[in-house]
This record gives sequence, structure tokens and C-alpha cells, in this order.
Amino acid sequence: MPIDPVALTADLVRCPSVTPAEGGALVLLERVLSEAGFTCTRVDRGGICNLYARWGRQGANRSFGFNGHTDVVPLGDETAWTMPPFGAEIKDGFLYGRGATDMKSGVAAFAAAAIDFVTETPPDGAVILAITGDEEADALHGTTALLDWMGAHNEAMSVCLVGEPTCPNVMGEAMKIGRRGSLTAFFTATGVQGHAAYPHRAKNPMPAMARLMDILSSRVLDEGTAHFDPSSLQVLTIDTGNPATNVIPAQTKATLNIRFNDTHSSAELIAWMQSETDKVAADFGVTFDMQVKVSGESFVTPPGPLSDLIGKAVTAETGRTPTLSTSGGTSDARFVKDHCPVVEFGLVGKTMHQVDERVAVDQIGQLKTIYKRILTDYFA
Repeated sequence: MPIDPVALTADLVRCPSVTPAEGGALVLLERVLSEAGFTCTRVDRGGICNLYARWGRQGANRSFGFNGHTDVVPLGDETAWTMPPFGAEIKDGFLYGRGATDMKSGVAAFAAAAIDFVTETPPDGAVILAITGDEEADALHGTTALLDWMGAHNEAMSVCLVGEPTCPNVMGEAMKIGRRGSLTAFFTATGVQGHAAYPHRAKNPMPAMARLMDILSSRVLDEGTAHFDPSSLQVLTIDTGNPATNVIPAQTKATLNIRFNDTHSSAELIAWMQSETDKVAADFGVTFDMQVKVSGESFVTPPGPLSDLIGKAVTAETGRTPTLSTSGGTSDARFVKDHCPVVEFGLVGKTMHQVDERVAVDQIGQLKTIYKRILTDYFA
């Protein structure tokens, strides 16, 4: 009997799996996939739960992989929700709940498609589902743990489709063939506190920080590349916390974020920021500390067999030719790209992370149909 992806989405949404809580979502999927003949392995690490499921023999010459996550972001102001955030209630053609869009519907769609496909037309190869409970937070022990485990146990995906929402407004609009890199830099400038009336006895770090942020944010990083928009540097905050009107502060902090394309690496950008920081520190006679967190490097899967396969299936089911996009934030595709070619395709993501997150019920079934066609075409 075919798996109903709407019912499976609802069951998953009812699992309160706010990172790092498993919430029952992976337990549910393990049961459903095991009953369908998948070999399931829990790959838990660092307090995070992950699930690896394979249909077919280990080490098959051809294997199609799906990657996704069942963890969700916090609810925010729960009183602002008009529908129960873990109720999975359907109203006016939409299924409501945290994770309905991002991305329990995507996981349900590819799990249902995979089960139906291997049941109806067992392929000569393997179908793999790598599902994590750690995508929405730091992602230290999620897909990376799955890939590490796969490497140690002779498990591999030939290609991978990440089921994140990719369409801005309507189904079939876009797939993602890459992502920008992302880094966040934290600056602390330290001078000497003093009386505002006696500036010669103090060393104000504020003008130094203002100058540095102006220098960094004024640089045009690039003009964009074949597959990417121009890189972007945004100053996010400058904080001093000085309530007095007659005190020169001793310290001020600032944070910026860079979303960078394949013109750059994080190492090159960090070196540039450090060089400019050192110059400003010398000019103003203050000290700077810079700490950087790199969330991911820029990458692109060049248009070719995988994007063509997915694009043809999307067009066949929606009548639209998806654009090849690299927009948006980071995703776990940034880890998968070191393992095998990876492309992302999923449903419309308008309400992800919002209050009253919801997914159009008909899109869930349509997404399952697209994923099943992709599997059929891949193993044809």
C-alpha cells in the first residue's frame, strides 16, 4: 500500500523535535523504513540523534541518496500561534506546525517516495536516506556524523538530493546547485577608560571600531560570478554598553557577517580582515581581538547529469523549468558536497521558521511524485 506523505508529515510534526531533542521523529522514521525493508542504523553522536537507512546491498555500484533533517527551530512566542505548533492540524488546504515546511514535509516526501519505489520496482542499486537531528543549530554532530560513519563502514552515496525548501513562490521554481559561504567575525577593541572632559588621559576605542567597520563594509568584495550574486558583508551590531555621558569607554564590540561566493575562501577573507584590523589598531593606538566562526565554504555542483535529472523530473510534474540557484543561507549540502555531487530541491519555503509555519497539503503529494520520478529516471 503506498505511503501517504501527508499523514507521515503530520506524524512527524507532532514530534516536538526542537534541536537537540529527537522528539520521536527518528524513532518513527526508523520503524516505517525498517518495515519497508530498509536496513536502519542509528548514528548518534555528541547528544544528537541521526538515522542512516539503506535499501539494497552495501557497496552497490549505484546509490541514490536523500539527505534531510527532522530537528526544528524553537517556537518563538507560542501565544502568537493561531494553531497548535505541534498539532499538525489542517485548515484551508494547509498543514500547520513547526517543521511543516522546514523540513518534515520534505523528509516525509522522500521517505514515502523511496519506500514506494523500492517496493514497486526494486532497483539494481541502493537507495539511501541520511536523516539528521542537528541541522538547525551548530550542525556539529548531524550530517557530518553520518558522513563520518559512512566513511568508516563502506557506505556511500553516488549522488545526493537534499530535500530543503528551494522554491520562493511556486512549486518547481528553483533548485539549488550550490550555496554561498558564511562567516561571522566578532571584534573587541580595547582602549583606556577616562573622563570625557580629559580625553588626553584616555584612549577611546569607539572611533577605531567605527573606522574599522567603515573600511570593511565599504569594500566591494566582488561583482558576482557565473553562478553567484556578489558577496555581501553586513555589520550586524556595534555594542559599547555605556550608560554614562561623561565617561570614555574602555571597550567596544562589533559583529559582522560575510556571505561569500566562489571568488573567495574563508581563509582569504579572514586574512584581509586581520590586515585591516592591524592597521586601524596601529593608527589609533588601541588593541583589537578578532574571533571568527566559519559556518561553511562556498561551493557549486556544476550543471550536469544530476541537475539535469532533477530538472527534467520537476518539469514533467510541474510544467516549470527550475532555475539553478545558489541563494539563501547554509544547508547540510555544504557537508555532502565533499562526499558526492549534491543538489537541493524541495517545496515552497515562504513560512519556514515563522509563527504559524505551514505547508500546502497538495505540495507534499506533488513533492513525493517528483522524488519518485527522480528515482525511477536515475535507475532506468
